[in-house]
Amino acid sequence: MVIGSAADHCTAGARELAYRVGAEAAKRGAILLTGGLGGVMESACKGAKENHGITVGIIPQDETHYANKYCDIVIATGIGWARDFATAYSADALILISGGTGALIETCAGYLKGKPIIAIEGSGGIADKTRGTFLDERRSVMILSERDPEKAVTRALELARQRSKSE
Repeated sequence: MVIGSAADHCTAGARELAYRVGAEAAKRGAILLTGGLGGVMESACKGAKENHGITVGIIPQDETHYANKYCDIVIATGIGWARDFATAYSADALILISGGTGALIETCAGYLKGKPIIAIEGSGGIADKTRGTFLDERRSVMILSERDPEKAVTRALELARQRSKSE
C-alpha cells in the first residue's frame, strides 16, 4: 500500500517518488492498494498502470467516480476518513511518501496491526518525521527508512512475506 500526501499538499518530488513506487510494485507483480484519490495516491496508481499493474483504491466517498482514473478496482466506503483504517488493515505492508494527517492515521493503524512500514526518506511530511522511530512505548514496529523507492518496494514485499509466514 502506498500512503502519503493528498493532491492539496503534494509536491512534485513526492509525486515522482510515488510514481516510481507504483511502477516497481507493478513490475514485481504486486497489487497496488491506495486511498484512491489524488496526489501520492494518483501518482502511484499511474506508475502501476503504465507498467501493466493492478490498482485498488479504497475511497472515503460513497460513489466510485471520486476515485482517480488509474484505479482498476474502487471500493467506495462512504465512511469518510474512517476508511484510513480499512486501507491500512487491507495492506500487507505500507510505504509512506510525505503525508499529512490522513497518512498519519493510516500509519498509526498499520502500526497497531504490526504491519511493516517503510518511509521514503527525504520525501517530507509525516514520512520524514516518523522514519526510524517507534510510534509509542510498546515499540511494536519500527518505521523503517529507504531513500530509493525501488528498494522500498523490495523491502516492503520481503517484510510482508516474512510476516505472512510467521502468522
